[in-house]
Amino acid sequence: MISNLAQGVQAFTSNVYLVDGERTVLVDPGANFDVVERLESRVDDLDAVILTHTHPDHVGNLEAVKSAFDVDAWGYDPSIDGVDHAIADEETIQLGDHEYVALHTPGHKDDHLCFYSADAGVLFAGDLVFQNGSFGRTDLEEGDRETLIESIDRLLERISPDLDEMHTGHGPSVASQPYDHVELSARMARQA
Repeated sequence: MISNLAQGVQAFTSNVYLVDGERTVLVDPGANFDVVERLESRVDDLDAVILTHTHPDHVGNLEAVKSAFDVDAWGYDPSIDGVDHAIADEETIQLGDHEYVALHTPGHKDDHLCFYSADAGVLFAGDLVFQNGSFGRTDLEEGDRETLIESIDRLLERISPDLDEMHTGHGPSVASQPYDHVELSARMARQA
């Protein structure tokens, strides 16, 4: 079960995904709202916090969540404050009831990861790609358009055209032909 705890929040935040199951994890704790209260109303315990990347809108609530649930955070670069454990490129991790492969996908930020489960048919895309062909900003520090395009191409090579769901860092999740949205993002990133 995947739910977005940032649904309806008016503050500037990323989406915050609670993945319930055998291993209950939070994908990106978000920022600028009380995510702990929303978590406590749904779960008694968290097994891990998983980070797509460490931009402030994705990790502003990290310390509050770690403190409230006595939980560690996992991300690509453990030298960054708040990241307790490294997730390597191509490493397999469990989110909920499914195994996901972590894909290092820089271009928006150097430590960016996407998480893909072929079995579940689910992609956590972070800020790499969004619905309707949108893609991550490359005008921030560590942003690079060519690297972003390479990362989107790599993602397209890994995910199945039969992908069921894409959960993005901002905006609505995509449950109708999400692969087509990723393909469109690859084209749009080349044109912009």
